[in-house]
Amino acid sequence: MTDTISFKLNDKPVRLKVDGNRPLLWVLRTDLGLTGTKYGCGEGHCGCCTVLLNQRATRSCLLKIKDVQNKELVTIEGLAGNGKLHPVQRAFMEHDGMQCGYCTPGMILTAVSLLKFNPQPTEQQISRGLEQNFCRCGAHVRIVQAVRQAAAEMKGAQ
Repeated sequence: MTDTISFKLNDKPVRLKVDGNRPLLWVLRTDLGLTGTKYGCGEGHCGCCTVLLNQRATRSCLLKIKDVQNKELVTIEGLAGNGKLHPVQRAFMEHDGMQCGYCTPGMILTAVSLLKFNPQPTEQQISRGLEQNFCRCGAHVRIVQAVRQAAAEMKGAQ
C-alpha cells in the first residue's frame, strides 16, 4: 500500500509516496540517496543507523517511514550548516575519533543529541550516552575526548 509521507529532512520539506511500513533506513539510503546512515545489525543494537528525530537520537532501522510523518529528521548529511561542520564533527576530526568510519555518523548524531539535552555532561555521562553505539575499532577514548571538546566549544558559543 502506498502512503504519502511528509516530513522535514535536513531542514527541507519532503513528501514521498511510499509504502509506509518500509524501514526508514532503507528509504533514506535507497530512495533518497543518503548513504551516511549505515546498516549495521538491523535490530537497533549497534547504532550505525542513528538519525535525529525531533532532535533525539533514534535508530532508523527500527522505524517505519510512516513514523516520521510531520516530524523533523536530521541525518549526518544535514548536520553541517552554512558550509561549516558541526562542533561535534570538527572535534571528531581533531581527536581522530574514527578509524574505519563506519560507526562515525551514528556516534556523531548520538553525541549531538546527548549534548542537546545535557550540554555539560561528565565523562561518565558521555560514556554512558554512547555505550549503545558500537565501535569495533576501539576509538572510544578519542570519541569521549571529542565529545568533551565539542561540549566546551558549544558552551562558549551560547
